[in-house]
Amino acid sequence: MSKAGDLYGQSLYDLAVEESLTDDILGEMESVKGIFDDNPDYITLLSEPSVPKNERLQLVDEALAGALTPYHLNFIKILIEKGLLREYSACFKRFRRSYNEDHGIADALVTTAVALDKSQLEQLRSKLEKISGKKIVLQQKTDPDILGGVRVDLEGQLFDGSVRGRLSELRRRVDETLI
Repeated sequence: MSKAGDLYGQSLYDLAVEESLTDDILGEMESVKGIFDDNPDYITLLSEPSVPKNERLQLVDEALAGALTPYHLNFIKILIEKGLLREYSACFKRFRRSYNEDHGIADALVTTAVALDKSQLEQLRSKLEKISGKKIVLQQKTDPDILGGVRVDLEGQLFDGSVRGRLSELRRRVDETLI
């Protein structure tokens, strides 16, 4: 994460806490990030120095006014004025991380060879909540290279119960005994 994204994202979060708008702004940021991810040319246009700054700010007003809280809209305008709109994703990550810390939420990425069904995901979520003591937001990813089992990344801590992980560990142990 960039220093600018970290600083600006935390600043917006601090303001949102003061104004009791954390839930609203988090939802808005998810939507805006989706728009920017789906339309990277929009960020390019809003960051283009050959387009006068007033025109870029007017484009944002026309597109987002009424859909965002005034604080969030002004935040985006500040990023445009400072030439930092490309850091929006990093700002969102910092905002979300601060939100999760304050609300006892942890993100977990679950990787399996085949997709888990809803009941399996719910069982896994329940176990992870017991381990972490936090509410878990699961994201699922499939990767046939892990062969089988489950690999979970919970806030930077890796729980590798995959076949590939076990084979790698076995290979490492065999190599150690041969040396």
